[in-house]
Formats: sequence, structure tokens, C-alpha cells
Amino acid sequence: MGRRWIMVELGEHCHTHIIPRLQKVIDGEDQGGISKAVDWKGGGGFRYYRLAPSLLEKDKWGNWVINHDYNAAMLAEALCKLEGFSYAPSDAVYWQHGHSTERDFVYVTTASLTHEQLQQLSDEVGPDRSLLVLCTAFRAKADAYPNLTVKKIPKQVLSRCEWGHDDYSLQVENLPKEPPKPGQQGFWRGADWRRDRTRPRDAAVPRRLRL
Repeated sequence: MGRRWIMVELGEHCHTHIIPRLQKVIDGEDQGGISKAVDWKGGGGFRYYRLAPSLLEKDKWGNWVINHDYNAAMLAEALCKLEGFSYAPSDAVYWQHGHSTERDFVYVTTASLTHEQLQQLSDEVGPDRSLLVLCTAFRAKADAYPNLTVKKIPKQVLSRCEWGHDDYSLQVENLPKEPPKPGQQGFWRGADWRRDRTRPRDAAVPRRLRL
């Protein structure tokens, strides 16, 4: 039908009603609503995401801190998405939590790093690679290591997203429409819909695009 949209659902009816209905639409087995009206024969597809808890929360003093529901792996994956890295933790190299290129990596830790620790990281990364280090604190000059970019969390998260609003509505009616790409309408033919890994709520939508 050439339609593209985002659905946001709460509750188990997403799994008991919404997903089964979408699968029927894709398979051409749905005989209700618009499918019947346009004599839909099947095709299309969808991506399914389960929203994780908010990445940050406020402590009893009103300071932003990392949500306690996040373990180390969840935090690393969330920040990889937020910073534009592919989450791909290495089994052999502890500081490789993700990559943007073959030579650009990201390391996420809740530790407070010393100059000695950062220097060791810099030595291991070497002159031909670069590393984004996201940590809760560091005791060194951030620009002292030519192959490292050192940033603090949650400060870095706060700089990427908007927080504390009652209304995130966007004025989108005047946005230009992107022309469909060749073969786009048939890209998701059949019932081969994909379930993507958990996406954190605050990492899913970039600054000024959070709904």
C-alpha cells in the first residue's frame, strides 16, 4: 500500500493482537479494514523494538545518574547506539565494546580513570587506531592522548538527548518527503519480519527528535 508509519504500544496486546495482525497483512491473510477495502494481497514488512528503561534517572539529590536497571552490557550497547557505533564487544580486547570503522572503537566503563589507566589505554590502542572512552570520571587532561577522546557519562548522554519536557511534539507537516528508493516497496515481501535487539528509550531517538 506504500505506507510507512511508527506504532507505539503498551501492554501484552502488542504481542497478542498487533504483531499477529501485521503478520497476516504481510502474508495476505488479513480480510479486514483497509486490507479488504483495497483488496490487499500481501507484502511489506515491519521492524519490532522493545523499549528498555530510561538510561538515566535522578538520585535523591536531584542529580542525573545511570539507571540502576542497566548492567554493564546494556550500558555499553545503549551508548554505542547513542554515539553512532555498532555494538560488537570483543572477547579478546576489553576496551573494544563497539566500532564505527575498522580502526575507530568505543570503550564504556563506570570506573573513574586515572592518568596511568588512560595512558595504558592509549598505548594499547596505538597510533593507527582511535578510541572513544566514555567513563563516569577521569583524573587527567582529556587532550593529553592523541588517539583517545575521553568524555564523561552521564554528561555525554545529557548532551545528546532532551529531558524533562511534558511535550515532545514535533511540527512535521512541512518536512520534505523523501522519494521512494528503487525496489523499496518490495523490500519486505513475504513474512520475513525482523525482531531487533533491545533498543534503549533514550538512545533510540536523537536530540530534538524524541517523541
